Amino acid sequence: MVRVALALPLELEDRLAGELIRHGHEVVARCSSADELASVLHGTTAAVAIVAAAPRYLNRRLLTESDAAGVRIVAMAAADDERRNAATLDLSEVVAASAAWQEIEDVMLGARPGGGAAAVAQRRGQVVAVWGPAGSPGRTTVAIALAAEIAAEGHTVALADVDTHSGSVAPALGLLDEAPGFAAACRLAGADSLTQRELERIGQRYLSPRGSFWVLTGIGRPSRWPELSAERVVGTIGACREWVDFTVVDTGSSLENDEEISSDLFAPRRNAATIAALREADQVVAIGSGDPVGLSRFLRAHVDLVETIETDRVVVVMNKIRASAIGPGASSQVRQTLQRFGGISDPALVPYDRAALDTAVLSGRTLCDVAPKSAARVAIRQLARDRVLPTPEPARRRFGRGSDRRRPAAG
Repeated sequence: MVRVALALPLELEDRLAGELIRHGHEVVARCSSADELASVLHGTTAAVAIVAAAPRYLNRRLLTESDAAGVRIVAMAAADDERRNAATLDLSEVVAASAAWQEIEDVMLGARPGGGAAAVAQRRGQVVAVWGPAGSPGRTTVAIALAAEIAAEGHTVALADVDTHSGSVAPALGLLDEAPGFAAACRLAGADSLTQRELERIGQRYLSPRGSFWVLTGIGRPSRWPELSAERVVGTIGACREWVDFTVVDTGSSLENDEEISSDLFAPRRNAATIAALREADQVVAIGSGDPVGLSRFLRAHVDLVETIETDRVVVVMNKIRASAIGPGASSQVRQTLQRFGGISDPALVPYDRAALDTAVLSGRTLCDVAPKSAARVAIRQLARDRVLPTPEPARRRFGRGSDRRRPAAG
């Protein structure tokens, strides 16, 4: 049994409601427009919303609210202009308004049209860890921007703050951090109780018309670092893989392993969370600051990084590139320095756009939302598309690509 909300023309609503009830499903809401459905979606128990593909019944606000509420959207198109409206919104779960019931139910349950209601195999989500040496090279800024860009490309995303020294994702996005989400997830993982439902309960939602994403906030007080043991971090990351398409992890800077100076070999290690996250990641984005001091710090710390993880999983990104700090031809100088002293070729370069970054921090929004034409935003979007994301597939909407994991159980 699936709980369904409807936003359809009256005739189509009556026909579909009858079929839903006849086949054991429950209709929990009937709305006359997309805006009305968006307003009541959080108050319903709906797992799926079936709407007409016309603009009156399907708009960007509804998709944003459905993402936040964890509700799949299935659209019914009666004409080509309605299909175009769905395509413009990157919604791929579309069936003809005249389709037979079995085809509608197949899509509603997450199967391909005409393919029956067989279960769709779960996919293993990817983990991208963002790391950089001490000195504020922009780890959190890039982690937030990457999460936003991946979400804007249509993937489900969770941004996790694993920094045990100075977690700052929550204040950067204007989110409350009184109950740190990642620490709560770690405690549940330690008790073998971390489920998708729990992740969505403790996670916060950053809402954006370009692409919303989940946030697991970091610890507000550094003294709470023992809660983030290596074992718990590994368990939490594993749960996130089954929850979303991409988990972006904002890590700490220190890779120092203090086991040799500890008298208790079984005591938790403060840097264990960062090291565990880096080793669990499918890809590591290593951030350095594009100035003389930042380059020196990065090159020294990069040696420790490649001793901690496999080098073929590292993407080097030099942030805050500007001629005022390194001289004319800043990009060329940074590339030459990395190649000469670190053997690092083809780094991604992100120019320094202080005005755009200040606007983002002041408003608690992402670069993607407040300054879409910023040179820094454009560079990070290119980084996401070229270095992080797989080859794009045909249009799939944001929440839809994760629908195989969120598929409601029948019965």
